Amino acid sequence: MTDIDLADVTLHIDQALDDDTLSRLESEYRQREGVVSVRINPDKPHLLLVEYNPKLIRSHDLLDVLRYQGLEGELIGL
Repeated sequence: MTDIDLADVTLHIDQALDDDTLSRLESEYRQREGVVSVRINPDKPHLLLVEYNPKLIRSHDLLDVLRYQGLEGELIGL
């Protein structure tokens, strides 16, 4: 059995996003190799909790997903 080290990061999105945009963004994260889960709290849709395998993807790569979508944000938890 192989142990996998996982990490969590919270991403703060600067813009207010509608449900369709949030759904597309969530899908973009789920397609990335190394991303295990993406959680969006409906009461705080500007925060995304992403669980990932740091051997396959870096936290700053996760931030780049936002920027590629034309959004701005920050990593607020490592």
